[in-house]
Amino acid sequence: MVHSLELLLDEASDQQVRDEWDTLAAAGLPSQSAHRAPSNRPHITLAAAGHIAGSADAALVPVGMRLPIPVLLGAPILFGRPDHLTLARLVVPSTDLLSVHAQTLRLAADHLGDESGGGATPMPHSLAGRWTPHVTLARRLTPDELTRALAVLDTRGTIEGRAVGLRHWDGNAKTESMLAGRAC
Repeated sequence: MVHSLELLLDEASDQQVRDEWDTLAAAGLPSQSAHRAPSNRPHITLAAAGHIAGSADAALVPVGMRLPIPVLLGAPILFGRPDHLTLARLVVPSTDLLSVHAQTLRLAADHLGDESGGGATPMPHSLAGRWTPHVTLARRLTPDELTRALAVLDTRGTIEGRAVGLRHWDGNAKTESMLAGRAC
């Protein structure tokens, strides 16, 4: 599994995304609401790697001190293969968001590695220049399910919110650590 560093949304925008998850689930479609663990919440992944040491948490305090920052969730976006699609909302890459992303990668760089302590880099999709900020709505959609999902969701509007928290997600242990900062 992977570790990731993620921005969390304010209560109102978090709820709007959860409402979209629930709309998909009510239509019998794959949805992130199927994963009801308390740690499953709408988020924007800043960095992902095979392992991120716990020491990264203290190093990332300056990022947490920058929060909250405004975020705008916009149009639907797709990732994956034609038979295994992920539907998400694009997060408009504002100057603030791009700066937080760059600072996160810079401060976390010395804390990335594999389980044996060997060095590692962020996964390619989270590198500067390749990163597409988004909030996931559903995974593993077929083309027919995608068509139905877009029909039941009203994705014409945007969700205006704020990124208010920073967390370190450990995909192996399925645990989260909230990182200190101004919004904590």
